[in-house]
Amino acid sequence: MSKAKIYFKSIIIPVIIGGIVGLIISKFIDYNSIQKPPLSPPAILFPIIWTILYVLMGVSYGILKSKNLVDGEINRIYYMQLAINALWPIFFFTFKWRLFSFVWIILLVFAVLLMIIKFYQKNKLAGLLQIPYLLWTIFATYLNLGVYILNS
Repeated sequence: MSKAKIYFKSIIIPVIIGGIVGLIISKFIDYNSIQKPPLSPPAILFPIIWTILYVLMGVSYGILKSKNLVDGEINRIYYMQLAINALWPIFFFTFKWRLFSFVWIILLVFAVLLMIIKFYQKNKLAGLLQIPYLLWTIFATYLNLGVYILNS
């Protein structure tokens, strides 16, 4: 498979998953009507930031895939964090399970950290490209906790 096809497939998978989740939760998003903690960004930024992060996920995975560095462990970690990521907004927005979502997003932080470590061990750039994802997920953890506390 050509590098272009590898990168296209690697990028399109997380973007499509994110898009599907966005469609699922779109009728349930109550972000503008809930109390939010300080530093909460405007709602319009979330789809922009997540699209960038999904593209970076795909680029990192594509780097590994194009260099034949993907193995079973990399696949398990990558797709595990992607699944954890996809379920969080469903728990948070659709079901309004704010406390459960807080615990779940902590799981996501650890999954992303593990992914970064494993990617970095295979290819430094692939790991480093995931640092914005980790930072955003940590920030989202703060937002989740703040929403839970302020709206309980």
